[in-house]
Amino acid sequence: MRRCAAVIGLLLLGVVLWAQEGQPDALQEYRNRNFDRAIAITLAELERNPNNIDSYVVLGWSLNALGRYQEAIDNGLRALQINRFESRVIQIIAEAQYNLGNSLQALEYLQRYIQVAPTGSYVDWVYAAMGEIFLRLGEYHRADIALSTSVYHNNRIASRWVRLGFTREQLEDWEHALAAYERALQLDPNLSDAIRGAQRVRSRLQG
Repeated sequence: MRRCAAVIGLLLLGVVLWAQEGQPDALQEYRNRNFDRAIAITLAELERNPNNIDSYVVLGWSLNALGRYQEAIDNGLRALQINRFESRVIQIIAEAQYNLGNSLQALEYLQRYIQVAPTGSYVDWVYAAMGEIFLRLGEYHRADIALSTSVYHNNRIASRWVRLGFTREQLEDWEHALAAYERALQLDPNLSDAIRGAQRVRSRLQG
């Protein structure tokens, strides 16, 4: 009897594993950059379970990856009706609004992200995007604070140090601008924007 039960258990386990392997994986398709496939899978999942937040998240990521920003916003707003504190969805909407050039709408969702996930996995990008928006608006002091916070959370992205250096140039804070450009060059010695920025600032300091 015990042997029979063990055999049955193994057979049932095999059936379960086979069923799991046969199910399409939207997240894996997204990671493989098969964005259209990921969208199709998540839409099918949402047909079966309209409250599946994870499906909305992968759907939003995939739509943003394809530049289908308004669709990402529309689906994100539906997801927030299920859970208005879901930081991943808030970030998806913020990214879509940002890429559409809707600065004030993007800023609203970027600030919401910080409120609900002040140490979330996207927080460095959120502050970087806020910095870019403040640059668009000519609010250089706020841009400096946002970009400084971004590189505090992630100091390994050379282009963000360049943008911080550029912001400090607008404030005529030459020494700290040079420090930012030099940090960018430590990360990427061939980054042309950092090279030109450092040259501009050095000429200011020498003049």
